Amino acid sequence: MPGQPPKTVIISGGTDGMGRATALARLATGDHVTVIGSSEAKGRALLDLAANPNLRFLRADLSSVAETERVVARIAEEHDSVDALALFANRVSPKRKETADGLEFTFALYYLSRYLLSHRLRPLLDAGADPVIINVAGVGTTSGRILWEDPQLTRRYGQVRAQLQAGRANDLLGVAFANQAGSKARYVLYHPGFTRSGTGSLQNPLVRGSVELLAKFFARPVADAVQPIVRWIDRPPTDPLSAIDRGKPVDKTLKTLNPDDAARLAAYTEDLLRGR
Repeated sequence: MPGQPPKTVIISGGTDGMGRATALARLATGDHVTVIGSSEAKGRALLDLAANPNLRFLRADLSSVAETERVVARIAEEHDSVDALALFANRVSPKRKETADGLEFTFALYYLSRYLLSHRLRPLLDAGADPVIINVAGVGTTSGRILWEDPQLTRRYGQVRAQLQAGRANDLLGVAFANQAGSKARYVLYHPGFTRSGTGSLQNPLVRGSVELLAKFFARPVADAVQPIVRWIDRPPTDPLSAIDRGKPVDKTLKTLNPDDAARLAAYTEDLLRGR
């Protein structure tokens, strides 16, 4: 906003689609933006496109706990505070694969990296003037659940099941974070709906072609989908937790936002991390 000092914005999964569009929009306002992504080539392309000294790119495999922790340490070295953390990183995996930490890939990238970035950057966010975390996933969707009996999907893996479970885990991440006493940062769960944000992560050419065809006629333009994110960075909501599904507030009594499940997932996650 005119007259405001530049903000420090961190974006995970920021070299594609909505993350990329958010980075470019915030750079246009004069913000200092750090984009985290796994592709050196895409990072370099974004740097060349923006041609802006306020943009930094950090290459990292966010499915790795150690890599995510390294990125947090790097950000802490370079910044005294963070004003906004926007979380986009996700990739579809047709077959089950494990990370170097022995975790199911989708769970690690789509959920655990967001958990780590939210919690590890909390001191820097709390040092910001009006901090906000925006987690872009599927809040408001009630399909899928946390498979408490097998959260790493060792027995019945499916890419849709993995995506839905990680999406519900992100819902619960927002609930648990907002319920923590003393955190200054507001947490926004945001479901933009079907968006023309790219199909590069879809490995099956038939599936990719079908999604591209549907997107041509039914998906929202990326520029429209990121507008609320750009606004929230300037003017965060007042509530500790906001949940927005395609422009409409989500009923926080939904089963997918259950505080007991949120606490249970947080405890499970901390147990996982203690073992690593």
